[in-house]
Amino acid sequence: MLRTRGPRRTITALAIAAAAALAAPTNAVAQPAPVLPEGLNIEALASLAPAIIGAAAGPSDIAGGPQADLLAQAKALLESSNLPESTKATLAKVITFLDGSGGGGPELPPENGPVIAQFLYPTLGKGCISATADSVGTALAVPGPAHLPPPGPKAGQAGFVFTALGTKKPADVQPIPLTVSWVNIDNQKSATQNLTSESKINPDGPATLSAIADTGRGRVLAVISGSLTTQAEGAAPITCSFLPTVGMVVVP
Repeated sequence: MLRTRGPRRTITALAIAAAAALAAPTNAVAQPAPVLPEGLNIEALASLAPAIIGAAAGPSDIAGGPQADLLAQAKALLESSNLPESTKATLAKVITFLDGSGGGGPELPPENGPVIAQFLYPTLGKGCISATADSVGTALAVPGPAHLPPPGPKAGQAGFVFTALGTKKPADVQPIPLTVSWVNIDNQKSATQNLTSESKINPDGPATLSAIADTGRGRVLAVISGSLTTQAEGAAPITCSFLPTVGMVVVP
């Protein structure tokens, strides 16, 4: 098991949020419909999400601290495990993003436009479309200043957008909300926020939720997970859970 120490309250909150859960967007955030990569072990990646976010929330200015301990264990795990190569490659990106050895995240945005950072892998919501049809969830992060998601993240902020492909519009009441848990590795700010439909992206479906976070400048690691409730006209609501997915973005 991967372990970490550090600010227990922060790490516990982020870990619980990440573990609680196991179409096309609007033209402005249009992207190809994702396909689950062959051999990608989403369950394995999702199970490591709380430990990854916990390492990022630990103090990074202490030599040999919790982040270094976890990254060393994670590297050993990748080298010795039987995980599919595509899964190992995804985790390797997280490691290099955290330790700064090889980037791993998006480059700083150019002066004339924002970077749209796709999350590292699409996620899956069992029974989100119907009792026999699952939904593929795709997530992205946008560093500010930018116009999307509405009303647009400002400088020092990041916007997060999640779309559940094939689903109807989100219900007015979300009994168990979909959340984004984020931590800025460089300034140690962190929070867990509900994703909502207040920005009214794809109001008729597929269900698209968003949030804007006051991350400050730096490297931001985020986990989106939780439940989603949708409702078609005249039909009963459908509630399903999405496995955690991990994203990384640099806020300039």
